[in-house]
Amino acid sequence: MKLRLMLWLLGVMLKRARRRNPRFQQRLSDMQRFDWGVATEDLSLARHYRMRPEAIEDAPGLPIDLDLELRFRDADAGVAFLKRPTARAFFDGLQSGRLRLVGDSRDLERLQGLLKHLR
Repeated sequence: MKLRLMLWLLGVMLKRARRRNPRFQQRLSDMQRFDWGVATEDLSLARHYRMRPEAIEDAPGLPIDLDLELRFRDADAGVAFLKRPTARAFFDGLQSGRLRLVGDSRDLERLQGLLKHLR
């Protein structure tokens, strides 16, 4: 339940940053389109985000046409990671097997570039 709430709040924060943060808007404009999702490995909990300069949409589930997917071993690993989404946490999660990346690692860098503007 905690991870589900965190992912929903992430959608709210992304939409707010798109409306209010000029640097976030510029990065998003440079990308044109970026679709990504977060899920547990067993897909019992999943949410995806479709990001464009005009709007950000988020919804439950994990469609197959995403640019990037972050798959957590379980909900607890997802909560622990999302509390501190740093580059080091990404690396440690990948090394320990708590996080699996589905997609291109360059898309992960694009995502990190956007997420740093959420504060």
